[in-house]
Amino acid sequence: MFLKALPFFVSYITIPLVALAATFGGWWIALPFFWGWVAVTLLDRVMGLNTKNMDPATEGKLLTWYNMVTWSWVPLQTVLFLYAMYQMTIPGHLTTGEGIGVALGLGVATGGVGITFAHELSHQRNKWERLAGDYLLTMVGYGHFATEHVYGHHITVGTPQDPVTARKGESFFAFFVRAVVGTIVHAWQIDRERLAKRGRPLWHHTNPWWRYMGGLAFWLGICYALGGTWGLALFGFQAFMAIYQLEAVNYVEHYGLTRRYLGNGKFERVGPQHSWNASQSVSNWFLINLQRHSDHHYRPDRRFPLLQHYPWKEAPQLPFGYALMIFFAVNPPIWHRVMDARVDRWRKEFYPDITDWSAYDNGTNGREPKPMGTPAHA
Repeated sequence: MFLKALPFFVSYITIPLVALAATFGGWWIALPFFWGWVAVTLLDRVMGLNTKNMDPATEGKLLTWYNMVTWSWVPLQTVLFLYAMYQMTIPGHLTTGEGIGVALGLGVATGGVGITFAHELSHQRNKWERLAGDYLLTMVGYGHFATEHVYGHHITVGTPQDPVTARKGESFFAFFVRAVVGTIVHAWQIDRERLAKRGRPLWHHTNPWWRYMGGLAFWLGICYALGGTWGLALFGFQAFMAIYQLEAVNYVEHYGLTRRYLGNGKFERVGPQHSWNASQSVSNWFLINLQRHSDHHYRPDRRFPLLQHYPWKEAPQLPFGYALMIFFAVNPPIWHRVMDARVDRWRKEFYPDITDWSAYDNGTNGREPKPMGTPAHA
């Protein structure tokens, strides 16, 4: 299994590239961005699609080398973070602009890779992997994502209650604000309700926000010790880049896709058709099959090597990998030209009986007395 798992270590190339940028500054700063956003896209064009599926019944003991991809990243990201922050805060080593550039490049590692790996770890059943996911998320100040994603997003995806399902016609910039604020609020509500069901107060030690805030305070303390207020600013730049990439991916993954409203506040069960699928080979190696998002939402218990590819008849397909799709997302005219027609195709293929999508587009479905999705003549 080692040789089959080996391509998924391609994301580790990000580590030396960020280290080189932090060490030498100058044009070296462009390397993490070029690798994560440009080179991966170009390599996708060369390698093409990978639509082969591993047997989902593969025994867990055969997945050890795949698991090592995420397990090994945790200590390596820690070392990279500390090294980059140290280099950025050495007086006179880098200019202000170079420091910001390195911090943003570090965010490619802690966000584009780190949050992706944290996402995988947060879904696992054993406690130590979930804690490892929390740890990675606190390094970018987004620990609450572990709560919101697993206990919120996976339940409310494709509904107005989900802060990270982008509506058709919604720009990325409007979505970004809604997603960041909504994720924090939603996560807090979820944990408050979970504690209340157990008869525990908010300050109980089992409240995960102690870990989220404690971890964030720890990393802020490290950065302040290294560089004072400049160290805190650098932490902010890398965290912003990491969160920006996360929410841009969220925008891409579910744009315009909604679940049928059944009435009485209920929606149909989540299926493969409620997430955009992409099977570009190198992008999926880099993002440990995150782009097979249709199967992830359909079967969130599957580890990343077992996620399945679906054809158009079962799940909508993105035209390119996430890196290029994110570039489109931050350029609304291009994005809407590329994606709105695909959303319309999805609606015709999966919900041909729905003639009025206005309530879905403005986020009011689920609040109307008549179930949306019924034929116009009903």
